Amino acid sequence: MELQDIDLNLLVVFNELLRQRRVSAVAGTLGISQPAISNALNRLRKILGNELFIRTSKGMIPTPFAETLAEPIGYALGTIHNTLNAPSTFDPASSTRAFTVAMTDIGEIYFLPALMEKLAKVAPGVTTSTVRNQADTLRDEMEKGQVDLGVGFLPDLKTGFFQRRLFRQRYVCIFRKGHPVAKTGMSLKAFSEAEHVSIIAEGTGHGMVDSAIQRAGVGRHIRLRVPHFVAVGHILQTTDLIAVVPEAYAMKTLAPFGLEAVACPVKIPDIVINVLWHARNHREPSNQWLRQLIFEAFSR
Repeated sequence: MELQDIDLNLLVVFNELLRQRRVSAVAGTLGISQPAISNALNRLRKILGNELFIRTSKGMIPTPFAETLAEPIGYALGTIHNTLNAPSTFDPASSTRAFTVAMTDIGEIYFLPALMEKLAKVAPGVTTSTVRNQADTLRDEMEKGQVDLGVGFLPDLKTGFFQRRLFRQRYVCIFRKGHPVAKTGMSLKAFSEAEHVSIIAEGTGHGMVDSAIQRAGVGRHIRLRVPHFVAVGHILQTTDLIAVVPEAYAMKTLAPFGLEAVACPVKIPDIVINVLWHARNHREPSNQWLRQLIFEAFSR
């Protein structure tokens, strides 16, 4: 098949159906009638020799073949759109650009205070929103241009993404000042006998902590499981629980909550904190500017 054999508008309809899954919604977005959407889909089915979408009670569900086309077509359309619409330069001082950055609650605690202070000085009109950087949904959101950058430990984002390392991070044990283990020391025996709070952080790479401890054959008494890090400082402050956390989070938490940090007696691999972006935004000026700003502010 040659490019002249296919109408680009058919791919636009295909891409919107993948995103919205309903003919009526796509018709509203593109400003054309529902019969026109159905006609475009029928034409594309004939050209590609595949049903592409199956009508169900939950909407139009893509076939396996359609799913294999999703990423390359979305990327190609995004590249065309950005090329036609992106300005050749970006002026942060006058811009009112709204950025969306994916990061965990640790990222918000560690990065946002300094980042917002920097933006207030060099880009006062720029606004920023954060979303959770769960790899299972983040890939689609970045492919569609809904998220500009991801910051954190995201080892599953590889194909179609660029990344730049900010710093390497180790895991440490934290607990309240006056905790019994502060006197005895954090030996492997003390670690195993202590009561723990385990942070799940689903969808990020931090789940490997539990796996590493299990592989080491170390048992531990998990008294509490929480889905994120934000409450850990409050919990440790008034209990004898301990937690295994990235050192960057520990450094921001010790003083406010009266905690101490020590090396973890179980060998847990260091992690690499990156700034990541989708290939569709690789040459987009405002995206280039923001990721360079983050790199200069936080790389070490």
